[in-house]
Amino acid sequence: MKEALIYEKFDDGNVKCNLCAHHCKIAPGKWGICNVRENIDGTLYTHVYGRTIARHTDPVEKKPLYHFYPGSRAFSIGTAGCNFHCDFCQNCEISQVTSPGILELGSSASPEEIVQEALNAGCKSIAYTYTEPTIFFEYCNDIGLLARKAGLKNILVSNGFMTREMLDIAALWLDAINVDLKAFHEDAYRRLMGGRLQPVLENMKYIVGKGIWLEVTSLIIPGINDSAGDLHQMAHFVADELGVDVPWHISRFFPGYKMQDVPPTPLGTLQRAVEAGKEAGLNYIYVGNVPASADQNTFCPGCGAVLIKRVGYHVLFNHIKQGHCPDCGYEIAVVN
Repeated sequence: MKEALIYEKFDDGNVKCNLCAHHCKIAPGKWGICNVRENIDGTLYTHVYGRTIARHTDPVEKKPLYHFYPGSRAFSIGTAGCNFHCDFCQNCEISQVTSPGILELGSSASPEEIVQEALNAGCKSIAYTYTEPTIFFEYCNDIGLLARKAGLKNILVSNGFMTREMLDIAALWLDAINVDLKAFHEDAYRRLMGGRLQPVLENMKYIVGKGIWLEVTSLIIPGINDSAGDLHQMAHFVADELGVDVPWHISRFFPGYKMQDVPPTPLGTLQRAVEAGKEAGLNYIYVGNVPASADQNTFCPGCGAVLIKRVGYHVLFNHIKQGHCPDCGYEIAVVN
């Protein structure tokens, strides 16, 4: 256990967690929505500090980040728990904590050990992923500061439901983030995820304003966020509020968790999402969970040349030269 970083204490023994936009008010002996933070005698503690439930070396494209050191490897870690409870969760076994016993799974590792493992694996970055990194932020923060000193980059893969207080602290070491834009209406966020849309939208704008590299992912789910209006709104938010150079990853849904009866996203729906992104003026649109799709490649917005060719999560070639297209000289939005 470790004392939490961002919370308030009250005279009656209650605490208020200010790490995410739930702002849980927690009585003594009770836990927050994430099920990993407990009020013990008026002090808020995290139960997942220093204990990873998943630890792997991944292509950075798997995060997905396609414009942040493409072709490099990220040392990826996660702990149990999440501040969302999505009906379509793809990592429900580790994110949806249903008993204290789940918190004992995995293996212990100090921040120093995580940084050394990343260096030994030849990784360019450390990615805080698999579950929502906001709920293990104290661990991320200690690792991130050490990683930056060691020359490693730091990545969050997030639902975007953190607070600005957390982002301000993370900005001391955070280099890139992929945020899920799961829908574009409050009802879906409240009913299917147990969250709210507006904080996610505001946080993405705040991230861009702080100069942290941002890419956005939208899992397109039949009957939830696949209407023409939904696709139009999501695409235009990315283009108009975040910028046309922010990559938008459109991901195919497959049945899982509490949505076993929902069919996979039709390929035609994904293509309609691509067209919505183009209509909005986005320069970089990608389709995920469709291994054979040509929409995994990076094309020059100026001349249409294939600049980065991918198969699955693997980069076959990267022709970007000093941030520009070698054919027409167009400046490409990439960290390389």
